[in-house]
Amino acid sequence: MPSTEPRGPRQIARAFKWSMQGLRAAWRHEASFRLEGYLFVILFPLGLWLGHGALEKALLVGSLLLVLAAELLNSAIEAVVDKTTPEFNELAGRAKDMGSAAVLLLMCNVLLCWGLVLYPRA
Repeated sequence: MPSTEPRGPRQIARAFKWSMQGLRAAWRHEASFRLEGYLFVILFPLGLWLGHGALEKALLVGSLLLVLAAELLNSAIEAVVDKTTPEFNELAGRAKDMGSAAVLLLMCNVLLCWGLVLYPRA
């Protein structure tokens, strides 16, 4: 159902507040998100330092951000599945596995981006 609330600074502030609540919840309840967050804190400045030019920096840092975003979506899928289907269900398990696979693919993307950018310099 589309929102009928008027758009403006107040709605943007509320949306930002809800997004921050989501980040806090992920940090508090998801060990995988915390681990990827620690890696981000280490690799983000390294990517900015090692990247030559804006495009390389965007690839190195952007690939890290995609992993965090996918982990948030995967965690959301898992929470909804666990809430709606507490007992084992093949489709629920498949949905959770697919969310996890998306995170894995984006981690492979990080390795690919970092490797393609940094390997030629070795």
